[in-house]
Amino acid sequence: MLYLVLSVLCTSLIFVIFKLFDVFKIQTLYAIVANYVVACTVGLLLSESSFSFDEVIAKSWFMGAIALGIFFIFVFNLMAKTAQVAGVSVASVATKMSLVIPVVFGVILYQEKLSGLQILGIFLALAAVYFASMKEGGMAISKKTLILPLLVFLGSGVIDTSIKYFEAVHLEPEEVSIFSAMLFGFAAISGFCFIGVKAVKKPIKVNFKNVLGGIFLGVPNYFSIFFLLKALQHGKLDSAAIFTLNNVAIVMLTTLLGILLFKEKMSPKNWGGIALAVVSIVLVALF
Repeated sequence: MLYLVLSVLCTSLIFVIFKLFDVFKIQTLYAIVANYVVACTVGLLLSESSFSFDEVIAKSWFMGAIALGIFFIFVFNLMAKTAQVAGVSVASVATKMSLVIPVVFGVILYQEKLSGLQILGIFLALAAVYFASMKEGGMAISKKTLILPLLVFLGSGVIDTSIKYFEAVHLEPEEVSIFSAMLFGFAAISGFCFIGVKAVKKPIKVNFKNVLGGIFLGVPNYFSIFFLLKALQHGKLDSAAIFTLNNVAIVMLTTLLGILLFKEKMSPKNWGGIALAVVSIVLVALF
């Protein structure tokens, strides 16, 4: 449970740092790429065993790490586009409600057992994420733009499900650090390629502020994945329960941090979502 708490704290800190990017006018894309470089470096430095690149290439999870690292950048850009076209609330809900995908796969592929109260808690968690993320004015979007949040929903779910798959099938406990480092390393390479394509049309300048933002983001970003993998390996709960608790606790904590740190306004629906989140956490964790 400690690893899960640490993962929630690190992920919530990421959202706070993203909010600070707006305050300090940091360009998100370039900071994201710098963050992946930092996260990869942290993983290599904290590796729990000695390794060589030849040995890493021979690992059964290596090609999957490449694909998942590239997918990180792809889903990030989808999230950014969804926020621009359909709104931040829609992007947030699509991302967090994707918890249903790894939950379903955990039950189907790994024969994980859920009690009736845990299943109720998961449904309440979906409702909690929806209501806690809603902003005044609703989240109505046109059918034309519905494809974007749908892709974000699927992409986020695929990432969580893939992380569970590698943890269950391919990873040894001592390989968590290097596997996490490889994910972020290939995400960084993909990001540099993406920036390179953009630079053909418009030359870019290195901005120290963007690099600094990436450094502050990279450390909690690395540990958010590291501790989630550790929670999946050592937790007493099934992965379905872990992903539910992880996502709902993040929504609840980031919402409260938004109120305390940035004076964000809360509607009655938001408070209702927080209350549902508490109930869902109790049902999933205790029963």
